[in-house]
Amino acid sequence: MKIIVGTRGSKLALVQTNWVVEQLKQANPGIEFEIKVIKTKGDLVTHLPLHKIGDKGLFTKEIEQQLLDKEIDLAIHSMKDMPSVLPEGLKFASVPKREDPRDVLVLKDGYRNIDDLPKGAKIGTGSKRRTYQLLKYRPDLEIVPIRGNIETRIRKIEDENLHGVVLAAAGLVRAGLENQISYYIPTDIMVPAPAQGALAIEIRENNSAIEELISHIKDEITEIQVAAERGFLTGVNGSCHVPMGAYCEINDDNITLTGLYGDEDGSKLVIKSLEGKTEDAAKLGFELADIVLKEYNNL
Repeated sequence: MKIIVGTRGSKLALVQTNWVVEQLKQANPGIEFEIKVIKTKGDLVTHLPLHKIGDKGLFTKEIEQQLLDKEIDLAIHSMKDMPSVLPEGLKFASVPKREDPRDVLVLKDGYRNIDDLPKGAKIGTGSKRRTYQLLKYRPDLEIVPIRGNIETRIRKIEDENLHGVVLAAAGLVRAGLENQISYYIPTDIMVPAPAQGALAIEIRENNSAIEELISHIKDEITEIQVAAERGFLTGVNGSCHVPMGAYCEINDDNITLTGLYGDEDGSKLVIKSLEGKTEDAAKLGFELADIVLKEYNNL
């Protein structure tokens, strides 16, 4: 039996995909796996900010089409790239263990953290969520829009004379670049993107054989967090046009979910938290979305 796995072709995407495939090989030693690289719109259009080249599915649509067309058997994505609603006929399989969900700063030599930066320091990011939370904490910073893979964005510190860039911890750790991290931004300063650090394994509905094959790498803690955070994402109908984040902390059977939602120019930004039980994770996400949207609409 051979399983064809679809993925983007970036270094990080391939690292993530190879990690999942290795886990699956260990659990299913008699099965052959083949990785198929698929270019997405987000990969092909690199000269524009994400919010200017489309909306949902920038890094997933072409891969999902091949899954629907049965050109591939499963797809591996970064969960934070996934739209709030999947195409009809597709579903998530088990979710493997999450990497660190926090955002981090990679800084020019001589700087240690966000408070150490001089007034007017230039920080690179292409994310509205990161931009407006940085400016909420340090209104004096100058945000410089950047795009590219991890290595490209780190190089921009020198190429564009930046003091630093914001990246996801998970990407740097998975790419073997953890030593580049200068500062882990606390979640009370920067709420991560929903399910940041988690991987999405997408399959066709009613494909029980593939679903069973993947069930061995399930991580229950991650699945609870993803259910809560994506519940919030779906509840606010989040997109790349607005700053939006969610982070779920788990303490035994209790969870605390924090959600962030704002407008395109950052003039309105609402951050709220809600507590509940782990078995109500997705429901809590929708409840928090209602609370946040009501406050947002009253601003």
